[in-house]
Amino acid sequence: MAKKAEKPLSKTDILNALAEATGHSRKEVGGVIDALEALIAANISKGPGVFNLPGLLKIYVHERPATKERMGRNPATGEEIKIAARAAKKVVKVRALKKLKDLI
Repeated sequence: MAKKAEKPLSKTDILNALAEATGHSRKEVGGVIDALEALIAANISKGPGVFNLPGLLKIYVHERPATKERMGRNPATGEEIKIAARAAKKVVKVRALKKLKDLI
């Protein structure tokens, strides 16, 4: 029988765990999390477009190129269909770094 998957930690669970591990209050830890969120947003949107959390992950902006209109095929019916063109856009990507990869 398959093991039932556990739910991921909620923000409250994370705040409680960090507060307990560091000895700080939940309010102080919440302030640090909010400041980290603002720092990531500033670096991604107005800064260099990259944010490194040392050893764990790298968050960066990736530019997806535009695509031209083209013909495709519906795999269910075999009918030829027209696939619309898409404009270029920016997306956020996250890459796990070595320390995080070594954990699994």
